Amino acid sequence: MAKIGYKLMSEEHGPRELVANAVAAEAAAFDFVSLSDHFHPWLESQGHSPFAWSVLGAIAHATDKIGITTGLTCPIIRYHPAIIAQAAATVAVMSQNRFTLAIGAGERLNEHVTGERWPSIPERHEMLAEAIDIFRELWSGGAHSYNGAYFVLDHARLYDLPDKPIKVTVGVSGPASVELAAEHGDGLMTTGPDPNLVKGYRAKGGKGPTYAAGTL
Repeated sequence: MAKIGYKLMSEEHGPRELVANAVAAEAAAFDFVSLSDHFHPWLESQGHSPFAWSVLGAIAHATDKIGITTGLTCPIIRYHPAIIAQAAATVAVMSQNRFTLAIGAGERLNEHVTGERWPSIPERHEMLAEAIDIFRELWSGGAHSYNGAYFVLDHARLYDLPDKPIKVTVGVSGPASVELAAEHGDGLMTTGPDPNLVKGYRAKGGKGPTYAAGTL
């Protein structure tokens, strides 16, 4: 069954307005809201870019039943995957399992701010796969260490976890990211209703929900 979501544009509204818009979306019977996670707006004229995770927590508290998802978070440059694992678990607890974590390979516009090297797209896809592994290890409970090609986790444990698994949706724009979504994610998110991306995802064995995929 198709669901209809409302995109909360953090580049165009301040944090209080975003929470109010989410409450209004729930009252209007939207199925979910999706919040972009940027450090900068796309255009200077847009004028906003609050910290997404503070807004997500406020939305979780202010609403009762609407689904909540990022759209998208890049968990590999500006954030370490362990931080996003903790943030997602907290929002999932606060929302009583209404939260889905949607991730992507990011844009330099937002991720360059820490001064880290900007990797190529194939490298960022490899980093995303490691990030998903770290999420799931931490969400499984207990202490975990991880030594990957890109990330290290040193005896980390999350103490507040939801009682249902958090779904990880992967943002896609082409065949490589579609394959990543099918192999490592629980769903797919696109920026437009492109049937070829959805068909590719299904052909690779992807069985999860497809966001922004029209009626497919």
